[in-house]
Amino acid sequence: MIGAGVSGLTCGIVFAERGYRTAIFAKETGRQTTSGVAAAVWFPYHVEPAERVIPLALETYQVLLEIAHIPESGVSIIESRQFSRTGQIEVPSWAIPLKASVIPSEAGGSLGSFSSGFSLPVPLMDTTIYLNYLTARFRRAGGEIHANVHFKKLDDVDTNFDLLINCAGIGARELVHDADLEPHRGQVAIVPKIEGLAAAIVCDDEPLMYAIPRASDCVFGGTNELSDNLAVDPATTAKIVAECSRILKINKPRVLEQRVGLRPFRKSGVRLERDGLADGRTVIHNYGHGGAGFTLSWGCASEVLRRSAV
Repeated sequence: MIGAGVSGLTCGIVFAERGYRTAIFAKETGRQTTSGVAAAVWFPYHVEPAERVIPLALETYQVLLEIAHIPESGVSIIESRQFSRTGQIEVPSWAIPLKASVIPSEAGGSLGSFSSGFSLPVPLMDTTIYLNYLTARFRRAGGEIHANVHFKKLDDVDTNFDLLINCAGIGARELVHDADLEPHRGQVAIVPKIEGLAAAIVCDDEPLMYAIPRASDCVFGGTNELSDNLAVDPATTAKIVAECSRILKINKPRVLEQRVGLRPFRKSGVRLERDGLADGRTVIHNYGHGGAGFTLSWGCASEVLRRSAV
């Protein structure tokens, strides 16, 4: 596996638990990865094409429902409220079997300037816990993690490994020279736990905002801009905190931490396909998940396993 974010770890587990000798090579691990910055509430956000990713997202949903029964996993089921600032928001057809329901206009109006919304129960992956859970599960299955490793090309991977899974995220732009891959910058602010906030509040309209309650803190977001700048912008943090506080009708909380990550958005859609190297080794590409890496993780890992056996 190339990459130790949620995609690499999940693929690693799927292979290692089936008896494969499995290793992950990555420059960054744990909270240093883009996955470590994510709010990680299940939703197929900012990823294409819908007809391909929705089945993968729904497969992941079912796996996460089971994992939520494991206390140390950091996965819980939370109500997610999706709002629109203008007009009537449409409940996606795929959300109806998940018990999505329209939020009455009077309830929507009670939260700032939202005009409509819908809610549905979704898995929330607290990245401060879940990434450690995945890492421990992978290692229990015999997997190895090699950190601080940077490959310029896939051919540089040790030839003892005859199957390579490319989960490099935005790193695939250079690793396999994929010009379709764009860094969509996301900045978040971590604030103390908000009393009374039990649901995730999300609005994709400009300005993008979300407030995601976790076990011991809350994630305020966010931004989604074409940029590879990983530096924190304090002015952006101030805007994020101000907008979330306005919507939640609370005093501005203190900021515990500011984080920036680059969503690996691929203009031509998620790349989930079999490929090969000049030396005959097989490569399965699994990247370009946009803002839905956690949401697609288990579905994509299952697809990678299927394609590896072709």
